[in-house]
Formats: sequence, C-alpha cells, structure tokens
Amino acid sequence: MSEQIILKIDGVNKRFGGLQALSNVNIKIVKGQIYGLIGPNGAGKTTFFNVITGLYQPDTGTFQLAGKPYSPSAPHEVAKAGIARTFQNIRLFSEMTALENVMVGRHVRTHQGVLGAILRYKAARKEEEEIRARAMELLEFVGIAKFADRTSRHLSYGDQRRLEIARALATDPQLLALDEPAAGMNATEKLSLRELLVKIKGEGKTILLIEHDVKLMMGLCDRLTVLDYGKPIAEGLPAEIQKNPAVIEAYLGGGH
Repeated sequence: MSEQIILKIDGVNKRFGGLQALSNVNIKIVKGQIYGLIGPNGAGKTTFFNVITGLYQPDTGTFQLAGKPYSPSAPHEVAKAGIARTFQNIRLFSEMTALENVMVGRHVRTHQGVLGAILRYKAARKEEEEIRARAMELLEFVGIAKFADRTSRHLSYGDQRRLEIARALATDPQLLALDEPAAGMNATEKLSLRELLVKIKGEGKTILLIEHDVKLMMGLCDRLTVLDYGKPIAEGLPAEIQKNPAVIEAYLGGGH
C-alpha cells in the first residue's frame, strides 16, 4: 500500500529585508508520522511554521495538503483546510474554562450560523451539545478532564500545554503542528508530553514538531529535517541525523 503524503512543500523561500530566513526548503510528511524540525537558535524553524500556517506569506514555493494544492492564507482558513498549530508562548483564553477553550477550537467545524445561535434554533442547540461532548472527550484524551470547569489561567503550566493540544485537536486537523510544546517543562512533564504525542500518533494523527530538546526529538520522531540559517542541511531518520557531520557542526561548531 502506497504512503499517503499529508504535507508536501517544495522550494519555499522567505526573505525579510536583507535576511534570507528560509532558503529552498523542501519537506514531505507521510500520514501517521511524527516529523521533526530541528536546528540551532535562529535556524528558521518558527518562520517555517508561520509560513505554512498563514502568518507569513512565502516569497516562493508550492504546497500540497493531502494531495491537493494548498495556499497558506488567514490562520482560520488554514485551520479549516486541516492544519492546526500551537505556539511557543501559550495562547489560551485565560478567563475561559478549559472546556470553553476546547469548544472554541471545535467551532471551526460547525455548520450553524450566528443567527441560529442567537435564536437558539433546535439544530444550533444540538450542534452546541455535540461540540461540548467532543470537547469533553478531548479533555479526557489529554488527561485533564477533571479541570474542565477551571479557568485556563489557573491550570499548571504542563496542563495548559495539554489544553492547547486539545484545542488544536478539536479542529480535526490532518496535520497537528506543535511549536516547542516542551518549552519550560521539567523532566517529568516532558515524559508525560512524550506519552501524549505517541498516543495522538496512535490515533492516526500526523504531527509536525519543533523542539529544542534534541534528545526528546531523536527518541520520538520518525523523520527529521535540520535547518541552519534557513537552509535544510540534513533530512532522514534520527539515527542518520545524529551521525551527520553537517548537523554536528551546526550544533557544536567547527572542530568538534
């Protein structure tokens, strides 16, 4: 059975004034993979995420999502197309409950309009009940259902990260793009996160992951691309990446 390619990107370039932030980046992510993007600080990883999720417009490049042409546009359109992302800095609705935060994510898949919600049509009420039920399922899935009614700002840091992932999953993404989800976590929280990502993969989801913790990435990802100064310098299996001289030099400097 042939592999299904979820995201295929060819020849992506992005320049900011005199800075070439991305230079001829090519990536192919197969359904069901955890695909990692690593590189030293300033390598262009977050710029790449911002390009594929519509925050930045690329200068050049072609995009395919699940075999169809894809044009990164406004973030809400990107979510509808099937890419959900989290950010380095947590972006939750701090005064909403955990349940409400996930329900917000689910609304990208709703069909009832504003009028139906205001007038409380039967179909709108039914859809809202379904959204609530699905949100609770996702809170259970990520392990924080007991905090459903707690405002997000009162959750622990690790649980806020889990809530962000639950909200992203609520959009039913074809690709879940996580930007440094382990940032600021202690060793126990990182282990718990690793278990959650493996669990998500086990549900058939495809994950694109940026993370500075190289040890975590090597033990978690199916394949990796390494960026350095916006250029891809290696791509392959974790065992291949670990031995690649260009990668070692990028992280450690010449002579190591």
